[in-house]
Amino acid sequence: MNTPALKPLVGRLVAAVVLIALGAAGGMLWSQSQHPSPAAPDTKATSTDQRRVLYWYDPMVPAQQFDKPGKSPFMDMELVPKYADEGGDAASVSIDPSVAQNLGMRLAPVLRSNISDTIHATGVVRYNEYDIAIVQVRSGGYVERVARLAPGDVIGAGAFIAELLVPQWAAAQQEYLALKAIGDAELSAAGEARMRLAGMPERLIREVKASGRMKDRIAITAPIGGELQTLDVRPGMTLSAGQTLARINGIASVWLNVAVPQAQAALVRTGQSAEARFAAFPGETVTGRVIAILPGVDPAARALTVRIELPNRDGRIRPGLSAEVQIAGAPVQALTVPTEAVIRSSRRALVIVAEDNGRYRPVEVTLGRQANDRTEVLTGLSEGQQVVASGQFLIDSEASLQGVLDRLSPAPGSGAPAAPLHEADAVIEDIDGEEATLAHGPFESLSMPGMTMVFPLARPELAHGLKAGDRVRVGVRQTDDGLLVEKLDKTGGAK
Repeated sequence: MNTPALKPLVGRLVAAVVLIALGAAGGMLWSQSQHPSPAAPDTKATSTDQRRVLYWYDPMVPAQQFDKPGKSPFMDMELVPKYADEGGDAASVSIDPSVAQNLGMRLAPVLRSNISDTIHATGVVRYNEYDIAIVQVRSGGYVERVARLAPGDVIGAGAFIAELLVPQWAAAQQEYLALKAIGDAELSAAGEARMRLAGMPERLIREVKASGRMKDRIAITAPIGGELQTLDVRPGMTLSAGQTLARINGIASVWLNVAVPQAQAALVRTGQSAEARFAAFPGETVTGRVIAILPGVDPAARALTVRIELPNRDGRIRPGLSAEVQIAGAPVQALTVPTEAVIRSSRRALVIVAEDNGRYRPVEVTLGRQANDRTEVLTGLSEGQQVVASGQFLIDSEASLQGVLDRLSPAPGSGAPAAPLHEADAVIEDIDGEEATLAHGPFESLSMPGMTMVFPLARPELAHGLKAGDRVRVGVRQTDDGLLVEKLDKTGGAK
């Protein structure tokens, strides 16, 4: 093929390529018109959808709020944003509502209710020492007969104990009857007086006057009913005047000696009502009253003895039994929460207060009296607040993990110990008796990053034996004036 013939062919090929390219471009334009591609992200819209910041704050001073980010005026660290969807503050935690529902979390209101100073103690039953009878013979004589009794037996009033022959009484009776037979009233009165002076009981004198016959033997009976504690008489014995025959202790009422801790001594008053519960009588309550507060204090138990008198008409309450006792004072109005809502530890007492939007705040409280299922709250709460009565230990654990509990301040007047130490590893840059410059790692419980800063020392002796370059474990405590070093333990050699 010659050159002139090739030129028309090349021209047609170029034209075909151009047409194909134009067709492809047209197809792409048509496709885009039917299916437009997603628009590029709108910077303005993106910024609108971002989380809205309510304010900025220093985690170490969560109550202080700032309207823009920057450095904290309290510490050399950046302020932390508080977002609108977080709710609450750094001293509270958030629990998802579904989690709270699954756990059966239950709320209870803070109420004003009647509460009394109730003392819970234990006591032991003793005999009523007011109810004792001593049986004696007033004149010498002989024992003719004795009832079949033994110490420990329970007898009734008027029960026969022994029969005695008293010669002196027989002589006095014989003289009286002889004078009465004469018919002289004055002599009869003198004879009656002599029987009485001989020690004859009035009952026996009346029997002799009524019958006109001498009674040389006399029956000794129990003056009261109760337990026969001693019986010192046997048939054939010779008795002297004033000798004790028996001792009887009444059991119509008993004493319950209760050990009350000395810290509660001021709460007990004579005449207060008391309730006793015995293991021997399950489900039963015996009500008595405080009749005496003994002056001494048990040096071993550091407790005083309170004497309670209990009725014992059926005789079931026997000396030696132990009982649980409640002594209740006069009721007063007080701010109370359910006892189960209180979280107690060796350092403080907490309750979890429910707030809006699923926020829960641990609050340190000062506790007062406890009665039944409610506990008095002296400081930390106000009437109408809602506290968590069930499931609060989960929130307490969450608050502990987030360091919320470390940011709590003791309730006013609670006498609670200071906030715990916040610890981190550090290297001493400079140190003297008043302050130390430390390059420390993060204080996790304070949400505080690592940095180099100057800390005041709580005591000059903390610096003893330490020098620049030493690696230490530092413990700081938050005070009103900032962080104070209270622990500097050397952990290794110099840097």
